[in-house]
Amino acid sequence: MNDKMKNLWVRSVSGAVLVVVVLGAILWSKWSFAALLMAILLGGEWEFYRMAQKAGYAPQKVLGFVAGAIILIVAFILMWLLDDSTTVSSQYLIIAVGLALYIMMLIPVMFICELYRKSPTPIANIGSTLMGIVYVAMPLALLFFIPLLLGRGVWNPWALIFYIFIIWANDVCAYLVGMSIGKHRLFQRISPKKSWEGFIGGLVGAMAMGYVASTFMEGTHAIWIGMALIAAITGVFGDLVESLLKRSVDVKDSGNILPGHGGWLDRFDALLLSIPFVFIYLVFCID
Repeated sequence: MNDKMKNLWVRSVSGAVLVVVVLGAILWSKWSFAALLMAILLGGEWEFYRMAQKAGYAPQKVLGFVAGAIILIVAFILMWLLDDSTTVSSQYLIIAVGLALYIMMLIPVMFICELYRKSPTPIANIGSTLMGIVYVAMPLALLFFIPLLLGRGVWNPWALIFYIFIIWANDVCAYLVGMSIGKHRLFQRISPKKSWEGFIGGLVGAMAMGYVASTFMEGTHAIWIGMALIAAITGVFGDLVESLLKRSVDVKDSGNILPGHGGWLDRFDALLLSIPFVFIYLVFCID
């Protein structure tokens, strides 16, 4: 077996394992899904802060991990309460106020900590610490609420699975079409292999999956197809943004947690950037 075939085999096996783990965690329970997101959060922040260090900065990693984890936990509790309409009113307000107070405290704490680090790049240190939280933790926290929005207030794991299928359909179709007929470069400076043909193929694949999802979920075709279009476009930007970050520090992959696939950010970059856009879209489109 030559190296190319061996790499394809390793990539296929690790990809299949990832699919089983992700789908299993979503379907098993809310707790297993939360555990999956926590793993992605900690792994993604670790990779982001490592790239920041390669760029010459010194992010406050421990504070970033703690802050991201607490944001995710608060979002999980809030999602649980929203899924139980009998306990929403007062507890919703308590958690919202608690989260706001925590975020207000977080920023001055970072400044205070920086006083004692004697680093020549304090502004960049604080900025990269916050960026790790904004880039990884906050989108993952919003992901808890997408199944509620698509399930009209009731947690529906299949809604989340189809959202992920849309992201995957965009990725797979873009790759296949780009490899087959891709000639016009989409973003030569950042990702030389991406083509406009692949981009359009990915959009078509994502929208087709959105139609399948709306049929299976008995939802509105237009809403699901619109969501698929937004997820696909912003997902491509997510891939490009992560490529930009890696190029800035001259690394091929953000990590090596998944053989043949790279790191956490390599696998979930499209999802991370698409989540806020999809969330806002659903807030305005779902009655």
